Amino acid sequence: MNIITPTSPRTADAVTEERPTREEAEAAIRTLLRWAGDDPDREGLRDTPSRVARAYREFFVGYATDPVAVLERTFEETDGYDEIVLLRDIRLESTCEHHMAPIIGRVHVAYLPHRRVVGISKLARVVDAYAKRLQIQEKLTAQIANTIQDVLEPRGVAVVIEAAHQCMTTRGVHKPGVTMVTSRMLGAFRDDVATRRELLAMIGNRGSTILSE
Repeated sequence: MNIITPTSPRTADAVTEERPTREEAEAAIRTLLRWAGDDPDREGLRDTPSRVARAYREFFVGYATDPVAVLERTFEETDGYDEIVLLRDIRLESTCEHHMAPIIGRVHVAYLPHRRVVGISKLARVVDAYAKRLQIQEKLTAQIANTIQDVLEPRGVAVVIEAAHQCMTTRGVHKPGVTMVTSRMLGAFRDDVATRRELLAMIGNRGSTILSE
């Protein structure tokens, strides 16, 4: 019996519960194939339930990742560096929790160090830890920023996400080419207009509509 047990309150949004077996998951996928109007026993679909189950493990690996633990190793030998650290254009691959359709875009993550810094790959891993779950973009933006602020305790954190949502481009209103932009500004990035403007210049003024006063 497999149990979903979060290692911290941030590891998973869902409550602890019994996890279905691989066989149960594949049976559910076969049901969906029939619901779509096809035959799961035909040659082209015979292995699809197994493939989809494996893909789900990859799509939602974030539930097994603790973002706090990712950021725990930091470095204090910075020679007093206290200016903006920005990781720009992090590839975003997530899944809409309303229609289970892809969310594809990019994330910009910045912080103002206070005595310590973290390896830049850790920032990308925090993004993935939250993105590889069922999500809405607003919550994803806040989760990334809040975790960096809580663990690193910098003078400020900024997260900007630009993404296309397939739930509105391939169904519903069918509006391709639309990008949703969200931001979360904490500390100096929220309180200091000059610092926020400097960040926007580094990003390239993308998302400036919602970030500027």
